[in-house]
Amino acid sequence: MTYGKSISVIIPSLNPSEELVRVVTGLAEAGFEDIIVVNDGSGAEYAAHFEEIAGFPQTTVLTHPKNLGKGASLKTAFRFIKDERASKAGVITADGDGQHLINDVVKCALALMESDGCAIMGARSFNNPKTPTRNLLGNRIAALAFRILFGIKLRDTQTGLRGITAYHIPHMLEIPGSRFDYETNMLLEFKRRGIPLKEIEIETVYAERANKSSHFRPIIDSIMIFARIFKYALSGAFSFIVDIGIFWCAMTFLGGFMGVWSIAACTAIARTISSFFNFNVNRRLVFQRKQAYSRHLRRYYLLAVIQMSVSAGALWLLSILFDGTQVVWLLTILKILIDTVLFFLSYRIQQKWVFN
Repeated sequence: MTYGKSISVIIPSLNPSEELVRVVTGLAEAGFEDIIVVNDGSGAEYAAHFEEIAGFPQTTVLTHPKNLGKGASLKTAFRFIKDERASKAGVITADGDGQHLINDVVKCALALMESDGCAIMGARSFNNPKTPTRNLLGNRIAALAFRILFGIKLRDTQTGLRGITAYHIPHMLEIPGSRFDYETNMLLEFKRRGIPLKEIEIETVYAERANKSSHFRPIIDSIMIFARIFKYALSGAFSFIVDIGIFWCAMTFLGGFMGVWSIAACTAIARTISSFFNFNVNRRLVFQRKQAYSRHLRRYYLLAVIQMSVSAGALWLLSILFDGTQVVWLLTILKILIDTVLFFLSYRIQQKWVFN
């Protein structure tokens, strides 16, 4: 089968310009026979654009009575594909504002047909001198954060041009999120399920009309996009405060009775209390696991014991370097530095092994 027959194209749309009609026309001329446009609660003044594209034999228009968000629009289209297009090999998600060129959509479709189960990501290069600074910086920061925290190595984590095989579409309906955060959660789900990601380079387009029709809200949607990162950071931060607070209290009130074992003992007391809190928060809110509690608990505490030992050992070695000092405030600062490094290492291990 050719890409036009086997691949559906999904376009979420809110208050579109006439560019949507040009995009749908271009896709139809390129040979795509199944184009699904989701009207995400657009105003009555935009009805003419949807009526025009609904007249195309290749196009199906699905409508939300009110704005639900890009993620909800993608889910609506995925559900339609699952129920009504069972014979399709996969789907391409694209924007209808002109930021994705027709040739690039075709490239993604061809790559998807040859992908052997990979998810296809249309990656922008951002080397264009006309690229807005906020877009360039935002993408670089996001790419670095995804690499460090999630082990996802992508040049463009925010691209909306993606190819997904039909086999994975039911999984896409289970992913949380209804707005721009959904696309980020989609990447995390790919990682969790071990679905390989393949990037193909596409043109970077920042046409004025495309930027005007974008409904991305920089502050609100950025917070939603990185919600899982924030959850992990907040979970770690609260656990960190509990851990440091208990360590300080233990060293202050009990350290004098423990002698040379004070650092190890106080570290153990602090970590035991803070780790149980951290385990339950990470399991339910960050990694969203509902099964295998005992297995996760065993693995988590094995990691916690190792991490505690490394923390205590490193702190003990540093205390020797400072002439065996037992000054509480200095030891507390050194512990903060050590545990900050272990904080990021622990996330990767939790992601890859503890909650896998």
